Amino acid sequence: MNRRTLILGASALGVAAFAGGAFVLKQRRDAEAEAVAAATPTEDQALLVRDYSPSFGPADAPFTLVEFFDPSCEACRAYHPVVQEIRRQFPTQVRVVLRYTVFHEGSDEAVRILEAARMQDKFEPVLDALLEQQPGWAVHGSPEMDVAWEIAGAAGLDPEKAETDQFFPGITGILNQDAADVEALAIRQTPTFFLNGKRLENFSADSLIADVRFAVENS
Repeated sequence: MNRRTLILGASALGVAAFAGGAFVLKQRRDAEAEAVAAATPTEDQALLVRDYSPSFGPADAPFTLVEFFDPSCEACRAYHPVVQEIRRQFPTQVRVVLRYTVFHEGSDEAVRILEAARMQDKFEPVLDALLEQQPGWAVHGSPEMDVAWEIAGAAGLDPEKAETDQFFPGITGILNQDAADVEALAIRQTPTFFLNGKRLENFSADSLIADVRFAVENS
């Protein structure tokens, strides 16, 4: 091997090392850019989160996952354990906010049940029960709301008090405001998720958790 060969070999190694370093740097910058994009709101925050909205997790969490959901929606039922897993994995980093999206017959009454349950500090157990047993009451076109009330009662709701509380003007106001925000944000399907104001598109159960994890780990 002559001196020219050694020089060329060393140059090639230098170029390869530079290219490798540039690739790693690009990956890092791309990841940082994606993290910034994930944390940059693309929607009016006032439309996404209202003071009255049910939420789980610290109010000052760096990330807010907003779910527009319908209590009668099968997909919302399927994603409920996914959202619970996000809460479990990121208890201090992520706040989950729920917004009502009444697309199915009977869902408005289901929301009234949930809000009456919240007045009794029974929101989460009643929510879990209604979604877990959704096939028993959310029959599209012919919902069996008596069954929904029974399920809520078994989950700890005082049905007699809730029957009166469900017509509290504040609950009607929540339904009306959420409906207005759903229209303003052009929500067309449930569930629809926003992470720090950015609408998540074409998500799956796995990708939803992955998107949240990526944002948290690269913040």
